Order: sequence, then structure tokens, then C-alpha cells
Amino acid sequence: MKPFPNKIPLANLPTKIEKLERFSEQTGISVYIKRDDLTGMEYSGNKIRKLEYAVREALDQGADTLITCGGLQSNHCRATAAAAVKLGLNTCLVLRSADKEPPVDGNYFIDCLLGADVRIIDAESYRSRRGEIMEELAAEYAAAGRKAYIIPEGASNGIGTFGYLACMQEIMEQERELGVTFDTIVDAVGSGGTFAGVCLANRLYGLNKRVVGINVCDDAPFFRQRVSEIVEEAGAYLEEPVAIRPEEVEIIDGYVGRGYALSRQEELNFIRDFARMEGVLLDPVYTGKCMYGFTQEVKKGSFAGSKNVLFLHTGGLFGLFPARELFTGLRKG
Repeated sequence: MKPFPNKIPLANLPTKIEKLERFSEQTGISVYIKRDDLTGMEYSGNKIRKLEYAVREALDQGADTLITCGGLQSNHCRATAAAAVKLGLNTCLVLRSADKEPPVDGNYFIDCLLGADVRIIDAESYRSRRGEIMEELAAEYAAAGRKAYIIPEGASNGIGTFGYLACMQEIMEQERELGVTFDTIVDAVGSGGTFAGVCLANRLYGLNKRVVGINVCDDAPFFRQRVSEIVEEAGAYLEEPVAIRPEEVEIIDGYVGRGYALSRQEELNFIRDFARMEGVLLDPVYTGKCMYGFTQEVKKGSFAGSKNVLFLHTGGLFGLFPARELFTGLRKG
């Protein structure tokens, strides 16, 4: 097999796998959690695994500036800004917000603390023109004598996919160490790159695991197509490209709720109760919705055939803080 592209080691790896003892007892299924929320502090979460490959490619191309995009509370943008500072690079972040001067909180606060060049745009411009806007910014930087490398939303592209191909190798080794085989892997899907990497590894290594995504935005048809496209992009770096058809991608829809980064009270209550049950903090944008959805689907019998489930904790702790006033029942006594 052709070697993976080179990377810059930035994350604290391997991240541990823990069994959720009380949650497993409650659901009747053995559920484990892969703690990718512990990949670091400033760049905690799943994004840094993908950035290790994307940023190495940027450096190999002679870039001194990283341009990327996301929502105001983007974990990916915060991780990109942190990685850039660590490596002596500049960062320009295109952030989506309804407010021209949004509250400086959570991930956005850290973006500013790290000195990123932040450009705020509205939702419509983000939806229809974010790629064009990032190209314009690259030209702006070029005029100032800098060379920019554009990273798409979530680093969800061919090169970023290798972050979770490598993660699956890590999981395979941990299965041997733990003496457990995970027949099912569950992941929150927000831009598709992490999930695409897991699906590709499952196919590439012949693991035959059930890989289930629970989308937190858009819908299942969108992500089935998007994951197929990302896998195809990754093929440019492989000796023999692997194809995954959209109909082969399993996405469980129905848990987007009020919309991306918008929470329902039942989701917030679940995050609170889960923290008190397992001492693990989920975030309101990705893992909270995904674990809530998984729990509801277990009740419906959707995972009746699963014996050992691995839930990917993709991080997002800083996203809790801007949502703190939405939580109820926090204080006892």
C-alpha cells in the first residue's frame, strides 16, 4: 500500500478509550468512548488530526498563511489558529455570524486571543460565496507578499481524511490491547471529513464494522453524497483509489433539531444528565446532539444487533460556554 502523506505531529496521541459503565447499563449495550476531546487544549477535538496532514501540505507548498472558514464557534477554526501560531504561521478565519460584532466568547474568544485575522460574514454569503471569499483573501495576502493555503470547512477534504484513517489504525491497536472488538462506530457528522475517514478506513482495511453517522446539520442525502466525494478526493493520495457509493453510507437523520448550533431543551438536559452520569462533557453542537440521537435510536431498537459500540468524542468543550445561560437545573440545593 502506498504510504500515507506526511504529517506534522501536533495532537496528543493516542487518545484513550473508556467504557461508559453507567450509560452501558442504562442502554443495555456495551458503549465505549474514544476521547478525541483530549487531543490537546488549544486545538482539542477531532479537527487537529485532519490539520496535521493539511498543514504539512501547506508547509510543503511554501505557505506562510492558513485561510479557513466555519461558524462563529467553529472548533476547526480555533484549532487552525492554534496550530498556525505553534508553527509560526498566520491565520485568516472567515466566520459566519448574524452579528457584525458578535460577543467575544467560547471558540471565538480563543481565535481573537491567538491573534487570528477574523473576517465576519453573514449566513447567506457564507452559504453561497465562502469559497470565493477565501480565494479573494488569498489574493489579498498574495498582494502583500504572502502565500496562503486554503483549508475547506472542517478540513473535510482528501488530505484531511487521512487524520481518521490514522485514527482507525490507532483504534485497531487499542482493540488488541483492550481485548474488545467494536462492531459499531458512531460519529457526529457536521462537515463529513471525520466520518469519511472512518468509512474509508473501514473499507480499506476490510474491518466490516457498522459505521453510523448522525448528522447535526443538512440532511442524510447531502452527507451520503458528500462523504462519497471526500473519499474520492482522498483517492488522489492512495495507490489504488477506493470508491464508496452514497447508498453505502449510513446516516441516521432526524436529530438536527432547531438547526446547526441551535439547541433544544431536551438536548441540553441530556448533556447535563450525561455529565452527571459519566463525568464526560459533551458539546451542544456535535457530540451532544449525536449522543442524544444515538440514545433515542437505541430505544427504537436501531442498534439491537450491536454488542460493542465505540462513540467518537470529537471535542467541542469551548462551545459549552456561550450556551451556558440556556442550561437549566444546574445548581442543587
